[in-house]
Amino acid sequence: MKARTSVTNTGDWPYGLLAARSCLPVPSCAVELLDLTGRWSHERVPQRRAWTQGVHARVGRHGRTGHDASLVMVAGTPGFGFRRGEVWGVHTAWSGDHETYAERTPEGEVLLGGGERLDPLEVVLAQGETYRGPWLVGSWSDGGLDGMSERLHAYVRRHAPRPDVRRPIVLNTWEAAYFDHDVDRLKQLASAAATIGIERFVLDDGWFQGRRDDRRGLGDWTVDASVYPDGLGPLIGHVRGLGLDFGLWVEPEMVNVDSEVARAHPDWILRGRTDFPDEWRHQQVLDLQHPEAYAYVRDALAALLSDHDIAFLKWDHNRDLIDVGHEDRLAVHGQTTAFYRLLDDLRALHPQVEIESCASGGGRVDLEVLTRTDRIWPSDTIDAIERQQIMRWTGLLVPPELMGSHVGAANSHTTGRVLPLGFRAATALVGHAGVEMDVAALDAPERDELAAWIALAKQVRDVVIGGRLVRVDHPDPAVYVTGVVRPDRSEAYFVIAVVASLSTQVPAPVSLPGLDPHRRYAVQRVGPRAHTHVADLDTSWLDGLAVTLPGATLESVGVRLPVTAPQSAYVLHALAADVS
Repeated sequence: MKARTSVTNTGDWPYGLLAARSCLPVPSCAVELLDLTGRWSHERVPQRRAWTQGVHARVGRHGRTGHDASLVMVAGTPGFGFRRGEVWGVHTAWSGDHETYAERTPEGEVLLGGGERLDPLEVVLAQGETYRGPWLVGSWSDGGLDGMSERLHAYVRRHAPRPDVRRPIVLNTWEAAYFDHDVDRLKQLASAAATIGIERFVLDDGWFQGRRDDRRGLGDWTVDASVYPDGLGPLIGHVRGLGLDFGLWVEPEMVNVDSEVARAHPDWILRGRTDFPDEWRHQQVLDLQHPEAYAYVRDALAALLSDHDIAFLKWDHNRDLIDVGHEDRLAVHGQTTAFYRLLDDLRALHPQVEIESCASGGGRVDLEVLTRTDRIWPSDTIDAIERQQIMRWTGLLVPPELMGSHVGAANSHTTGRVLPLGFRAATALVGHAGVEMDVAALDAPERDELAAWIALAKQVRDVVIGGRLVRVDHPDPAVYVTGVVRPDRSEAYFVIAVVASLSTQVPAPVSLPGLDPHRRYAVQRVGPRAHTHVADLDTSWLDGLAVTLPGATLESVGVRLPVTAPQSAYVLHALAADVS
């Protein structure tokens, strides 16, 4: 269900709105709270507490949803988990400053609520004017967090622009090239990507005028002639000739002071005083409420999409909105609504173009932005250990096919952790799969193994699209189990990842939930196994064999893994015996 609060000024003078929140009642048996926090490259960290009297509020003051956003505020019966307990959850669908809260009063009222966070005079209603607050989206389940998520996913899929589109396997160039753009090298990267089954090539930051680092050029959305003397056409033509479609990185709401647009129009930069705000990543924010600034950004992006064969925009947002004002008011509310309008205008002009919401990774993940974009980027870290947790908890709200999930380099660029390819690739399966590394530099065995994982990802994605996400409360916290089940429960894939040392020599059996309890399933391990740990003794049927068991048994009893070392992953395929 969803609710929103509207306020109309029926008086004879302006009305300054301070707050307009919505709330939903919750039974008193909900005595525990769960929400999420985090930071850049370590998003979606769960935290739990007893729900005592008073208010537990999570307030976002970033001018965007934020890496520390609660995402969902969940209340539940004692000990609730992914597959057990009764839970109630709410999400505040807004991409600017917001608040989500849980309140238990001395009088016995028990509420979950949320709304936009407003500063004084940020919203002033003229006579007859109406403010409409963000949607508060609520979900309930008596089958734990998975049941709650299933209802939220259904809501998202109903409102997403393209919920049923088959997601192409992506290669993004950021960690392969950074700002070192060279047309011939990029063509070689695209050619190597095509040979392993990549379907979409996304050119990241560094393609526009003067952009050899992150200190200059942002806001000047013209192709850098010193790097691309013939424009983007030759590179796009090469990519399209390989059978791939082409995507492009943009950050339309931001600007470097060292840019032509900032030098020509310093009045377009958001500020709360005479001086510019402190820089963050060497950039400032363009005032999208300024009509000329808005038109400049809209027209520049529209021209890029009209002049080039672009199928996808990676839309970034790399700084918080701090000390920003417009016409003597805090600018966050107006900037957020202008951002929505900009997306709406571009989608009306170019409805075929897919858009990703990326804000330094997972900094703008909410259900309002997902009504206008085709996927989110959960985090700037592609470290598969970190991604296991990030994807697991982002999935409370976001369906798996709307989460970008890439295979990174062996040595993670954000953490320095070295992980085997099989673990990295298995982690990327339950999402919108892709690759973020220099695939042209792989040796032949690595290239062949990655190609085999990409082939498997193309099989898994048919189940991911519209599938039911299932997660397991395994007794050992080192074991993460993530599955996706077809709606008719005829087929499922499960990724079992060991992220740390096990507490026992032999891991406890792993439940495979979500299947039809009355049907029998053939279950076998799938995917290439080029890398094997010394400690992985392969002492179970997972070593090339298959077993057929009822769905009820697979959930209640589960399957036993072999003795397993950390950073191991198994992909299991369950197919109903009555399906050929």
